[in-house]
Amino acid sequence: MAARAKAAWGGRRPRKEAPASLEYTLLYTATLCMLAGGAVMVYSASSAESLLGGSGDPSYYLKRYVVFGVVGLALLHFLSRRGLSTVRALTPVLLFAGFGLTLAVMLPGVGVELNGARRWLGAGPVQFQPAELLKLALVLYAVQLLAARPSVTGSLRRLANPLLLIVGAACVLLLAQPDMGTAIVVCLSIGSLLVVAGVPIRKLAIVVGGLVFVALLVALAAPYRRARLTAFLDPWADPSGGGYQTVQAMIGIGSGGPFGVGLGESVQKIFYLPEAHTDMIVAIIGEETGVLGMAVLVALFGMLAYGGLRTAKLAGDRYSKLLAAGLTSLILCQAIVNLFAALGLAPLTGVPLPFISYGNSNMIIVLGAMGLLLNVAAQGGVRAGERPVSSGLRAIEGGARSDAANRDRRRRDSGARRAGAGRRGRATG
Repeated sequence: MAARAKAAWGGRRPRKEAPASLEYTLLYTATLCMLAGGAVMVYSASSAESLLGGSGDPSYYLKRYVVFGVVGLALLHFLSRRGLSTVRALTPVLLFAGFGLTLAVMLPGVGVELNGARRWLGAGPVQFQPAELLKLALVLYAVQLLAARPSVTGSLRRLANPLLLIVGAACVLLLAQPDMGTAIVVCLSIGSLLVVAGVPIRKLAIVVGGLVFVALLVALAAPYRRARLTAFLDPWADPSGGGYQTVQAMIGIGSGGPFGVGLGESVQKIFYLPEAHTDMIVAIIGEETGVLGMAVLVALFGMLAYGGLRTAKLAGDRYSKLLAAGLTSLILCQAIVNLFAALGLAPLTGVPLPFISYGNSNMIIVLGAMGLLLNVAAQGGVRAGERPVSSGLRAIEGGARSDAANRDRRRRDSGARRAGAGRRGRATG
């Protein structure tokens, strides 16, 4: 019997899967925790409005959140196993599709207009926001370019053509929708990636200065953007007009206190705070769970940041390092923009909070990005006992090289001290 079993297995024992790395565990745990918390908060923030002024079903948005969350998780698991090579080969296609669909949104009769903005494609309850695909495709394209041509980081002209030109064209399309929030997230993510790739700070300062100047011109050119900017500077000057949403968010967060008023007990979500289950869900979290809930939320994003950056540091090649750093910065930059807007530390931009806010397009794209990051954490890491491959990314590898240099210096210094001590001992004797 044993011989038959051995023959059936070909004389080999089944191979055991390697245990998940610390980085993989941190990323996956943070993602699942935020999805679970997001489902609870989306239901809490939207149930009253859905029941009283919408579909009549208090769990309408929760059901949709769960459906799109399941689709996103399926994409996450696929990409975490075999998505890295596939996405690397399809990056030009994704970039072309992102530009094409974003441009199609602005065509009459094609794009769906809502609240004065054309950002969606689709019909009825199923809609897709191409800007979400475009921002991920831009990060993937930038990673591929910076990995294949490291020399572009040394020259602003080579960096501008084609990378900065393509990013600039994408931002022009986004501002035309208008969608300034996504344009800001794109610029912050690409900027973070350029820092990791080793672009000198002096050259980055020139690019940032130009972007700030253009952003001010764009903000001042449109009346509604100008109103948002002035409302950000002093929201209480017009609490029933331009500063209304910011003021209501501040009231909600301030009402929560240390431990909140309790789940489901928010007052601001009942027709006081616009977009409570999407852009302003942080205010509901602060009101119902207090400072404690906000701290847990920040800690989960901190876990994600630590796991993502550790994944980038330990990845085995330049492309994987840049990809992990770029995807981590994409998620974190969007989270920071949303948190700062809800806290009144930045102008309102309409950017959802990753994994938490309701939003079908953002949910699927962000979970897809997390799947790629998990793929790098699972397969792109350096095994124990092996030295990381030097890729010239000092922003990531500097700590590893410094630690090795310190260890070598300590060995040399300790050896010299022992030899000197021996000679002094013999001379004394």
